Amino acid sequence: MNDKSSNPVAIITGGSRGVGAATARLLASKGWNITITCTSSMEDAESVVKECEALGVEALALSADVSDDAACKKTSEDTIEKWGRIDVLVNNAGTTKFVFNHGDLEGLDAEDFLHIYKVNVVGPFQMVRACKEMLLKSDNPNVINISSIAGIKGIGSCLAYASSKGALNTMTKSMARNLGPIRVNAICPGFIQGEWLRKGMGDEMYKAANENLIKNTPLGLTVTPEQVADGIYNFIGVSKVVTGETMLMDGGHHLII
Repeated sequence: MNDKSSNPVAIITGGSRGVGAATARLLASKGWNITITCTSSMEDAESVVKECEALGVEALALSADVSDDAACKKTSEDTIEKWGRIDVLVNNAGTTKFVFNHGDLEGLDAEDFLHIYKVNVVGPFQMVRACKEMLLKSDNPNVINISSIAGIKGIGSCLAYASSKGALNTMTKSMARNLGPIRVNAICPGFIQGEWLRKGMGDEMYKAANENLIKNTPLGLTVTPEQVADGIYNFIGVSKVVTGETMLMDGGHHLII
């Protein structure tokens, strides 16, 4: 073990951009040491590490695909080797294929489903399994799964993505029931502002969707990565009697008929 710091430690998968990066910065600002993983954007991950370190904590960036069980185990092992503890796991890494018309069944095939499920459902399972023993030694053990309104309403980037997030929500409840005292919760954001959706949708569709939601949702807004990070921290640092919940963060989008 290279460091015996008493800071709490969080692992954030998919931590190089968007919600993952915002969560890393927020936790670092509150004195947490951070491990972030990514698959293709190590330069961005290293930049997030530097931002965290500038806040006075330690941080580690790892290249790890959560669909690979060995990579999940190594992420846990490398974190334990560096700090000797894991207090929080944020399962943020995810993937999709953009086929917005859910009636276009020819737009997806079995391999698409298997790949999306392997990252979005099996990946979080493998990460929890890899971290469980160390989480149980924490006095504030948390798993937060980043799901989606897609898993509640059957909408979103594609049928396989919505299905995978529905499965993640169910897994959250099953884990919460059986892994106590580890608290296991999920956050289901709506439209998240940022490059991931902009790239997948294209600039014109992204702008139109954002404007439509702002116009028609009860709160007149779409969600930022920083707001989702606040929701994650609420589960970690505030709502210490809550487990097995799926918190919708969508400005009221789910209320639209």
